[in-house]
Amino acid sequence: MSESEDHTDPAKLPLDAWHRAQGARMVPFAGYEMPIQYEGIVAEHEWTRSHAGLFDVSHMGQLLVSGEGAADALEALLPGDIAALKPGRLRYSLLLDANGGILDDLMVTNVTAEGGEPTYYLVVNGATKWDDIAHLREHLPDEITLTHLEDQALLAVQGPEAETALRRVFRDAMGDLKFMQGTRFSFGDIDIGISRSGYTGEDGFELSLPAEHAETLAGRLCAEIEIKPIGLGARDSLRLEAGLPLYGHDLSPETDPVSAGLAFAIGKRRRAEGGFPGAERVLRLLEDGTDRLRVGLALEGRLPAREGARVFAGETPVGEVTSGGFSPTLGHPVAMAYVARERAAQGAELEIEVRGKRLPARVTAMPFVPHKYYRGDK
Repeated sequence: MSESEDHTDPAKLPLDAWHRAQGARMVPFAGYEMPIQYEGIVAEHEWTRSHAGLFDVSHMGQLLVSGEGAADALEALLPGDIAALKPGRLRYSLLLDANGGILDDLMVTNVTAEGGEPTYYLVVNGATKWDDIAHLREHLPDEITLTHLEDQALLAVQGPEAETALRRVFRDAMGDLKFMQGTRFSFGDIDIGISRSGYTGEDGFELSLPAEHAETLAGRLCAEIEIKPIGLGARDSLRLEAGLPLYGHDLSPETDPVSAGLAFAIGKRRRAEGGFPGAERVLRLLEDGTDRLRVGLALEGRLPAREGARVFAGETPVGEVTSGGFSPTLGHPVAMAYVARERAAQGAELEIEVRGKRLPARVTAMPFVPHKYYRGDK
């Protein structure tokens, strides 16, 4: 999910001192001082792919939307089938403007307690959270309550050994979760919300807990042999290999869900009924197609293409790179770009202009590295 850089008066994460004690190099990002790396981006990337990494994503916005009619209220702003979301289930969705442009991408979890009022937990991107909150306050009905969980930290443990390590720490308290399922449990005096989700393409979990306990839990988790702290740099290279778009780069208000390859976020019932912002335009694009599409590009050599690089077919400009970098897993550069629909077929040969040179690139399927989400098949 998202976040643009912000170099003005960055705030500090609850774990700021802890990150520095672990040797993190801190940089301004999404309005916060964030750890970009500890021992090196490639080493941290490879550790996460083979073991498990702890990511501090407390800059993200954590919100509760509650009250009778909360699902209908959210469906007036999001294209997902929120009403069908059962308690303990998560769904990826999009906050859309009146033209169907993407204001943010986010996760929605039904956290309604048995016998309690309907309640949904939203995780929104750090750089957009204040705009998202303002948008929600403006458009949600008065009888719906919006709560910003400002005193909560958010930690992600990602990688093939994440479950092994967490079960050693939490034992049976965390329950048996599959991908896109969540629950709550107590760990000593710490109340933790956990979901089996993340943004690396690996199996993993996200943990929401009171910020005052974040350092205690981070230290306990990193005491496990499988887990090391991982910075923002590897988080970006991991999500790129997984073909996951980053808000402010691959997604923006100028981007619609169909061009972005996110039509799966538009529920079947919502396609039939509409009723979400920009529905008329978005449903027309679903029917007729779009002028451009987000595609994956594989490059030869080692020189990566970065955001803003132009994509060519012969001498004709046909698109622009929105995310790019060297793939440690694959051993060559990869990129995401929006290109003209007629040039978006898998296998299409294109060129990317980098430092005055044209680099050969081939349209390839995403994810670049297969997802390893646990869906109950092991």
